[in-house]
Amino acid sequence: MARNRHPNKEVEQAIRHAEHHGWRVMVGGSHAWGKLYCPYNDSECRCGTFCIASVWSTPRNPSSHARDLRRVVDHCTANRHQNDGAQ
Repeated sequence: MARNRHPNKEVEQAIRHAEHHGWRVMVGGSHAWGKLYCPYNDSECRCGTFCIASVWSTPRNPSSHARDLRRVVDHCTANRHQNDGAQ
């Protein structure tokens, strides 16, 4: 089943970027539109919290929020180790 689209196009593009890199999107939550979950589930990733990023439904600055979501995906330590091994 297809997920709901985010109302902001920049944030939606960041979510698609995360999906392209294997991240799982769970729509729903109390204050958030949804959450992004890292596919690697590595205990050493970030500060032990694994890679989970909240996607806000109405961020104050959608461009900045979209950039932050892309940064979380691109700087995931497990993702970096995978890319280093592939080169």
